Amino acid sequence: MQVLFESSAEASSRGLGIIPCPIDRFNDLDKAVPHMGWNAAALINVTAEQEEQEGSVEEVDASSYYYFVHSFCAKYNPERYPEAMSWAHTITQYGQELFVSSVRKDNVFATQFHPEKSGKAGLALIDTWLRKPQLAQTRAPGVPLTKFSPAPRDKLTKRIIACMDVRANDEGDLVVTKGDQYDVRERSSSLSTTTETAGAVRNLGKPVSLAARYYDAGADELCLLNITSFRHSPLHDQPMLAVVRAAAECVFVPLTIGGGIKDTIDPDGTKRSALEVAGAYFRAGADKVSIGSEAVHAVERFREAGFKSDGTGAIESIAHAYGRQAVVVSIDPRRAYVDPSTYDGPYFSELVYGKLDGPENERDKAWWYQCTVSGGREARPLSVVQLAQGVEALGAGEILVNSIDRDGTGLGFDLELVSLIKKSVKIPVVASSGAGSAQHFVDAFTKTNVEAALAAGIFHREEVGISEVKTLMRAANINVRDS
Repeated sequence: MQVLFESSAEASSRGLGIIPCPIDRFNDLDKAVPHMGWNAAALINVTAEQEEQEGSVEEVDASSYYYFVHSFCAKYNPERYPEAMSWAHTITQYGQELFVSSVRKDNVFATQFHPEKSGKAGLALIDTWLRKPQLAQTRAPGVPLTKFSPAPRDKLTKRIIACMDVRANDEGDLVVTKGDQYDVRERSSSLSTTTETAGAVRNLGKPVSLAARYYDAGADELCLLNITSFRHSPLHDQPMLAVVRAAAECVFVPLTIGGGIKDTIDPDGTKRSALEVAGAYFRAGADKVSIGSEAVHAVERFREAGFKSDGTGAIESIAHAYGRQAVVVSIDPRRAYVDPSTYDGPYFSELVYGKLDGPENERDKAWWYQCTVSGGREARPLSVVQLAQGVEALGAGEILVNSIDRDGTGLGFDLELVSLIKKSVKIPVVASSGAGSAQHFVDAFTKTNVEAALAAGIFHREEVGISEVKTLMRAANINVRDS
């Protein structure tokens, strides 16, 4: 859509100039940027007579939500750009800014949101457009009929993400598994474990069928993390690429892929860049890639170089080619406890103090969050705030906040950790690790204001359903997308 406009601030580029208005960046004064998630689109420049005459008014359903992921937009300004705004078919609010979310004139119809990733509403939009005869695709633009003003609150929904850890079992088949970091084998002490399955890779389902189930259940996004150790380049990991292709054919919400997104060298000495690996996943159907340990090392180099980047790292190169919204950084911090009465070290300003009414093992204690790599097996001399701000500076568009201390406990998200990250950056944040009930999602959204929350095990084991989570969110007056 944006190429139809006269210019873009994203790269100081000229557009086709068909619509005389520039593309500008969202301000981040009252919201995270990129604008990422499901939002509504209000019809504009359509009279009641046109609606009645055309029957099923237009392709866009004003009562549905559509998936957006962008940092730049055509801001709605009919006073300054009346000709351009006459093209506006829908407008959307993010924070206190209004922007053009679709345009239409004659046989031109373009959207800022992604119909192919907008679930049933997006598929219906595409189907309606394709089925209409060409003569029905003509409509001259009008003048803005109403001056729109921002509402007190936008309609961006909070996202529920289902995550699947994927790895090969001993027979070489890819399965969805879950465990304590990399320990995903069945233990003989488990009540559900038989003699035959003891020691086997825990199998919670096939990746594609499970992804389809979560899509049907109303998941707003899906995340596939390849936790298999790479003996070769990820580009040789054809089964995982095949999984992504198959999932993209039956899942019409965003897919994030993680695992091996880094510079590698093939056994024959061929160098493979992180950008090349990410490109293969994007062409297979992924929308975002997740970077883990490599991001920690990148921030360490960034800080050692005096906060200067040469632009060649995984985060920078992928963000430059595909936009920062395509890069998710997954962080794995662990609490580092200190004596609150004597500590005056470098992370004093980041200390979190146990609450008097909190868990008994946290009272009278203080800690900072230390970054780790290799699934928490190796601690690094870097705090979680330093990491979060570092990856934001390098070009990451979203941060997935895991918690080694809470992973698998069912005690709820580490709200202190999530709040600390949310206050430290201006990009979207996803809460992860520790969810054990639907209420834990509500707590994350109401107490930290994160944009999304992710879970794995409780969904796989069907202890909590996505519909159950969303029902409780609606009761708490949290914007949520219907399935």
